[in-house]
Amino acid sequence: MKKASIAEMSAFVVIAERASFAKAAKQLGVSRSSLSESLRSLEERLGVRLINRTTRSVAVSEAGERLLVQLRPLLDNFDAVLESVNAFRDSPAGQLRITVPRPAARTIIEPVLSRFLQAYPAVTLEVTIDSALTDIVRDRFDAGIRPGHRVEQDMIAVRVGEDARPTVVASPDYLRRHGTPEQPSDLRAHNCTRMRFANNAPHRWIFEKRGKSVEVDVTGSLIAGESDLAIRAALDGLALARVPLHTVQAHLAAKTLVEVLEDWKPRSVGFYLYYPSRRRMPAALQALIAMLKAQASARTDDASEPRAVPRSAVATRASSIK
Repeated sequence: MKKASIAEMSAFVVIAERASFAKAAKQLGVSRSSLSESLRSLEERLGVRLINRTTRSVAVSEAGERLLVQLRPLLDNFDAVLESVNAFRDSPAGQLRITVPRPAARTIIEPVLSRFLQAYPAVTLEVTIDSALTDIVRDRFDAGIRPGHRVEQDMIAVRVGEDARPTVVASPDYLRRHGTPEQPSDLRAHNCTRMRFANNAPHRWIFEKRGKSVEVDVTGSLIAGESDLAIRAALDGLALARVPLHTVQAHLAAKTLVEVLEDWKPRSVGFYLYYPSRRRMPAALQALIAMLKAQASARTDDASEPRAVPRSAVATRASSIK
C-alpha cells in the first residue's frame, strides 16, 4: 500500500476538527475540491471511511476517530521538529563546525572564545586545528579560517584578523659561524628551515620593503610542518627559521635568538573566514562572524603598522555581511 502523505493526514485532521470542508479549506489555504480529493485518496489507501459527510453535516467515523486520536500527537511532534530547525535560522543554536590553522586558533578564536560561548549557550562550537586547505563542503564544516592568499576564489571570504607577523631568526652562535644575511638574496647561501603545509605546498619566503616584494627560493636540511621544530633548529644553531614573531618573543628577549633582515619584513597577509554561500547561513555562523569582525576592527584601530593586502580576487570577495 502506498504511504499516506503528511499533507493528506494534516488535511484529515483539520477537516475532523473543524467539522467543515469549507472552514478546513480556508484554514489550509486550498480549494474545497483539492481538500476533498486529499481525503478521498487517504480513505482509498486505508480502505476505510474516515469522514461521514452529507450536504448538511460532516462527522468523523469510528475509524476516523481512532486515527484522529493517534495522529494529533504525531502531527504536533512533527510541527515541534520543524520549529526546532527554525531555531537554527532565527537564533544562534546547534553545532557550529570550523577548521582553522593553529596560529588562527591562538590569535583569532581564543580571544573571543569565552565571550562567544557565554553569549550563545545554545551553540556547540567545534574547532578543528588543521593547516591544510580543507574542503569545507566535503568535510561538512560550516566555515574555515585561512590566510587570504590560500582561500579559493569560489568562496565568500570575510577578513577577521591579521596573520601572525612572521620574522626570520637565528642563534647568535649560527650568525658568528655563518655570517648575518643583509639582503633576502643572501639567504641562498644559508641553511634555512622550510615549512610545508599539510596539502604538500611549500611555505614561500617572501619579503617586502618600501613597496618592493622579493621571493627567495631557500634551501635547507630541515622541512617541518610546524614551527616548533624550526625554532628548535634555530636555537641549536643549525639553521635560520622563518616563524611567527609571537612564537619567539621570549627567546628574543632572552637573546637566545636574534632577528635578521629587519629592514625586509616577511610578507604577512590577513586571516579570512570563508564559507560557500550566504544562502541559509546558520545564525550561529552569523553571530561568530559578527564577533570576529568586531574584534578585527578593534585591532585595526589600535594598530600602527601598515598591513599587506592579499590578492585582489580574495579582497574583492571579502565584503561585509549584510
